[in-house]
Amino acid sequence: MKYFAYGSNMCTRRLRDRVPSACFDERAILPGFTLKFHKKSRDGSGKGNALYTRNPADEVQGVIFDIDEIEKDDLDRVEGRGNGYNQITIRVHTANDVIEVFTYVADDSAIDDSLMPYTWYKDIVLSGAREHSLPEDYIHKIESVEAQQDPDKQREAENRKFLST
Repeated sequence: MKYFAYGSNMCTRRLRDRVPSACFDERAILPGFTLKFHKKSRDGSGKGNALYTRNPADEVQGVIFDIDEIEKDDLDRVEGRGNGYNQITIRVHTANDVIEVFTYVADDSAIDDSLMPYTWYKDIVLSGAREHSLPEDYIHKIESVEAQQDPDKQREAENRKFLST
């Protein structure tokens, strides 16, 4: 199955912790969407969302991974499918083609524009963007997002493990 990751799942180590079969395919662009960090999370922070803007100048950069179909339910569970995130089928632009993939976007009821991501979450998104050589201007856009410190030091440490080499 072809999965388009645009948030923390761009970080291969994080995604493989969730879906061991994940294998990088190629970079891709989702036109008409913009990256926001406003999806309500159980931990009180904002998580990534590809927000549909209808503006053809907007785009979300991301990564296509191949995953085994038998692990799809695991990915649905960790992504909160049906609990804040919905699965959609989209057409993304790759270097040589336009292909159909699936991804997750926040349900309207799960959006809160006052939220900020935790610093560890933003760092994981940045790590995945750098790992897959997304354009520098896009990386700078992510870097400019305001983030907050996670008050739960254990949760922060558990998530920062994906950043170590």
